[in-house]
Amino acid sequence: MRKVLARLCTKSAILIGSWAWVPKFLPQITAFDKWVQRRTQGKWSLLRLAGFPGVLLTVTGRKSGLPRSTPLMCTPSSDGILVAGSNFGGPDVPAWVGNLRTAGEASIRYKGKEIAVTARELHGDERATAWGEMLKTWPNYRLYEERTARTIPVFLLVRSA
Repeated sequence: MRKVLARLCTKSAILIGSWAWVPKFLPQITAFDKWVQRRTQGKWSLLRLAGFPGVLLTVTGRKSGLPRSTPLMCTPSSDGILVAGSNFGGPDVPAWVGNLRTAGEASIRYKGKEIAVTARELHGDERATAWGEMLKTWPNYRLYEERTARTIPVFLLVRSA
């Protein structure tokens, strides 16, 4: 029964994530997810409840200088953790992307653990390979790519030394 429920949650999340109107509610979804993560000390998130890997990325704001946290879907890889600045395929790059490009370092909460990471934006063949891996985790990235004229940035997050 548990596996059936988990599969249903995952399929429902993929369906809901494909709807073009969902990005309008991104601020509310993000706020609720942060609340869930705070209440559970990072052990649960909306993504985890839906059966997907996720991180809470915290990076210093390039304008404010304050820590900014954003829940993100991620794809664990042999080299680290991959994240995409998809913004559900919206026309604008998410604010966290600019912050991460400027800072280069951040922290993530992954599976309830706080980890310091160094970020590297991927380009060319390296990005294409990572994008293929990410599509296996979240097939809607393909829809997001079709919805926007911009190239969706992809970052590799690696544990800091």
